[in-house]
Amino acid sequence: MREQMGRMFGTDGVRGIAGSELTIELATKLGQAGAYVLTREREHQATIIVGCDTRISGGMLASALMAGVCSVGANAIFVGVMPTPAIAYLTRRHKVDAGVVISASHNSMEFNGIKFFNGEGYKLSDDLEDEIESLICNHMKDIVLPIGSGVGKIEYRFDLRDEYVNFMKKSVPVDLSGLKIVVDCAEGAAHYTSVKTLRDLGADLIAIHVEPDGTNINANCGSTHMDELKARVVYEKADLGIAFDGDADRMLAVDEQGQLVDGDQVMAICGNFMKQNGTLKQNTIVVTVMTNLGFTLMGERQGIHIEKTKVGDRYVLELMRKDGYNLGGEQSGHIIFLDDNTTGDGLLSALHLLRVMVQTKKKLSELAGVMEVLPQALVNAKVPEHKKNQFMEYQEIAEAVHELEEKFHGEGRVLIRPSGTEPLVRVMIEGKDQNIIEREAEKLAGLITKVML
Repeated sequence: MREQMGRMFGTDGVRGIAGSELTIELATKLGQAGAYVLTREREHQATIIVGCDTRISGGMLASALMAGVCSVGANAIFVGVMPTPAIAYLTRRHKVDAGVVISASHNSMEFNGIKFFNGEGYKLSDDLEDEIESLICNHMKDIVLPIGSGVGKIEYRFDLRDEYVNFMKKSVPVDLSGLKIVVDCAEGAAHYTSVKTLRDLGADLIAIHVEPDGTNINANCGSTHMDELKARVVYEKADLGIAFDGDADRMLAVDEQGQLVDGDQVMAICGNFMKQNGTLKQNTIVVTVMTNLGFTLMGERQGIHIEKTKVGDRYVLELMRKDGYNLGGEQSGHIIFLDDNTTGDGLLSALHLLRVMVQTKKKLSELAGVMEVLPQALVNAKVPEHKKNQFMEYQEIAEAVHELEEKFHGEGRVLIRPSGTEPLVRVMIEGKDQNIIEREAEKLAGLITKVML
């Protein structure tokens, strides 16, 4: 049933264009149903912490959501603009019943989203999301809404952002004196917390894109648009650059030569440092199938075990929690240091990377050399929606993939996966020669479209 009507919750909460797809009515219902499902077994009056990123629709949607929360008898604490990982932390620290972030992460400003954390600061399971969704679909049937003194109230606590800053400084107590850093805050949620933390730790900091106006979040800046940061690092003769996305749960870096250091490289640098210091649990890093082949080759060379999951940080986190690992993440810079926080945290990732630089006294370009990033080519093949999961059932496609893998002989790989949202099959090929892999990816995508249409 769920598949036919389309699921309200995606891999990262409920997303859509604010005002048309993500309406105030839907936000209110999510507040009602979410508060009801997440707090119904509590003896006490439940409390939910709510924060948002800097986009213009944040206040509107937060107000609607909190109205819904209060209407079922729960209290809301509004903390204002705050990174997503800060909400996860504050939910745990203040022992409240749940946390909610109003954000569409790295998307442009017209989009927004609503994401829930449970009382332990983890994203919700599919089952809980389904329960919230079915309550909304059934119009909150059989739920009696309180009146009089039974309704909840809203408290405003804009001072809590400094609690998160102090937590960051305590998690990775590194002295950044003498390091020149350019930080790009994407006109987003990191514009206060990241700048204050890095300055408090002694960095010589040049902060760019720290004047959010509600409409400029992620606009040609942050971790999805790195060109300006690369040029600025070189111009300023800085030691490195750090870029966050709109809700500051991802981080990418730029070395002193202006070269990108992606999430795979950050995990390789930090993972090797943790292994040498005996803090990498079970000598393992958890990544997704999209992680660069160079990362796997690095693991083989350095004696680090690499576990792979489906694409999506929630699957990385699931495996980390199940098997007791403490480092994992994605190429996009969404990295989880599970000993410190329960979700990807851009500032935390930056501090871990900076600690390696400080303690090894090495330049970032040298540290990044621990793994060779192999060229990747990604081409989309258009296919009918109802067939997109069956591509390997076609003999012609299976044979073509097998032939390519034989040809690369361990120095390249072919990864094909259906898109989660569109009638597409994504063909990703890695290898040593960019021209060859691009040619092969185009050829294979063309074959898939021809055979499956």
